[in-house]
Amino acid sequence: MRRLTRTVAAAALATALTLVSACSGGSDTTDSAKGDGKALEKVTYLTSFGNFGRDSYAWVAKDKGFFKEAGFDVDIKPGQGTGVVIQTIVGGQADFGPIDLTGGLLQLGNGQAKDFVAVAAIQQRTMAAIVSVEGKNIASPKDLEGKKLADTPSSVVRNLFPTYARLAGVDVNKVTWVNGEAQTLMGTLASGQVDGIGQFVVGQPTVEAVTKKKSVVLPYSNVMQDLYGNALITSSKIAKEKPEMVKKFTAALLKGLEYALANPQEAAEILKKNVDTTNPAAAAAELQLMAGYVRSSNSGTAIGTLDSDRVAKSIAILQGAGALKQNITPDQIIDFNLVPKA
Repeated sequence: MRRLTRTVAAAALATALTLVSACSGGSDTTDSAKGDGKALEKVTYLTSFGNFGRDSYAWVAKDKGFFKEAGFDVDIKPGQGTGVVIQTIVGGQADFGPIDLTGGLLQLGNGQAKDFVAVAAIQQRTMAAIVSVEGKNIASPKDLEGKKLADTPSSVVRNLFPTYARLAGVDVNKVTWVNGEAQTLMGTLASGQVDGIGQFVVGQPTVEAVTKKKSVVLPYSNVMQDLYGNALITSSKIAKEKPEMVKKFTAALLKGLEYALANPQEAAEILKKNVDTTNPAAAAAELQLMAGYVRSSNSGTAIGTLDSDRVAKSIAILQGAGALKQNITPDQIIDFNLVPKA
């Protein structure tokens, strides 16, 4: 009887401890673990350039639970352009982030960065552009001569400008650049301090909302048609050591991208919920403009694909313009084993 009593008491104690443990876990357990009991892997993600509508798909992937379903607890931070995003990821302060792929080629081919790889395309065509407003007497690339432009020093728009200028017949020495920050560029244009800013074409609605003027957009794709837009990158170390993790994260992010493009208004509200300064109407309009850049005839219906031949053409364009100091190949910047298949 004593043995039976001890057994029952032990069982009761174990049950009580289990209940206490379950109660004390509360929402923390829900937030930090998947349904299968495995802890979520913490990931730091950088946006491409500030917190605009064009980058809202990351917030969507987090808000809709796509990251959590894939096993990740993601901290989203604002990026400051291609160069800074690469440096931060290679330096180990972040795990993933989108960069302009052409900007990545320039960084790699000029010895300014290494040890990073692209694992998915975000846009199939470059969205780089110079954006101005009416009243600045800018209607064509040639009109940029004698003007003052602002952008972050590491922005692909700024770093690719010499190549764009050469192909568009602009004397690059007659254009003045000044430094700016991602979140303040549009305000700089609105205040009249500069004549134009480096921007993505999808920034047009936000520029007009900030400046209260009709925008003038000079897309780089008008003179450089084979260039990709943003591509998701990670460090070479993570790609080599955690390939399955990279594939899962990429799939979750692209799921957020697809959802955001299909539901731009909801995506804009999700961004507003997380970034208080968001203009939801402008953010939704950015996503609607971006939709045409995310898929192309080359990518078919799949999102995220990268084609080696097209990347080789991009490299050839930059080499032909004298923009690369070193010869590089597509395999040096893209891990095609991790890229989504068409």
